[in-house]
Amino acid sequence: MSILHFQKMNGAGNDFVLLDNRDGSLSLTDAQIARLCDRHRGVGADGLLLVEKPEAQADFRMRYYNADGREAEMCGNGARCFARFVNQLAPDNNGTITFETPAGLISATQRGDQVSLGMSQPGPSAEGVELDAAGKSLTVYSINTGVPHAVVLVDDLDGTDVHPLGAALSHHHHFQPRGTNVNFVRQLGPQDLAIRTYERGVEAETLACGTGVVAAALTIATLTGAESPIRVLVKGGDTLSVDFLRAADGFSHVILTGPADFVFAGDITV
Repeated sequence: MSILHFQKMNGAGNDFVLLDNRDGSLSLTDAQIARLCDRHRGVGADGLLLVEKPEAQADFRMRYYNADGREAEMCGNGARCFARFVNQLAPDNNGTITFETPAGLISATQRGDQVSLGMSQPGPSAEGVELDAAGKSLTVYSINTGVPHAVVLVDDLDGTDVHPLGAALSHHHHFQPRGTNVNFVRQLGPQDLAIRTYERGVEAETLACGTGVVAAALTIATLTGAESPIRVLVKGGDTLSVDFLRAADGFSHVILTGPADFVFAGDITV
């Protein structure tokens, strides 16, 4: 057994366990990560983040694991927490850092408890397809914003059965073999949205999903021509902002801004 020192953080209610692995000494199994994220037997979190040394020219390397222990390419809310965490570890960087992820190089700037992420280049928005899920026929749009996302537009967000619909779409054969995160989105105004997200790997609705917020904003921008920035109200009550430039093949210079907060620190036996 070993004792791990951890930091618990949340980004708009999406919560994480953060560990400093710059010395490369940690090697956690899927089961150990799932245990740390277990809300009854561990710290409790939607995912786990490791800080590691970079492989190229960035300041750090970020590795993200969902609550089931499986590694994922990117997490927007997690990346904001990661940025604030490493600013605490290395306070001489003036609040601006770069870090490597499997989804590409991410830049981050911190101002107080707000962190702005320069996201990796998003994939193209796919045209809507009709899919059957949990006994309903839904028009589903998809886009990769570091991880795959499906977007469904709804009129009644509060009345949407997020868990059964999200689970059915997340594991739908259309999105195999990787599966997808699923976002249910209501447009509140030309540049204002509300969102609820079912996260792949967590296998439940979370209070926020940063890459899902970006997916929703860019999908609405594609469908309606909405201008930057687009504000998105998440389940946890925070509003995140998505800035972007339009490009010939979609979007570029996508920036996600939102909170990243420390919750508590502690030690746990693994």
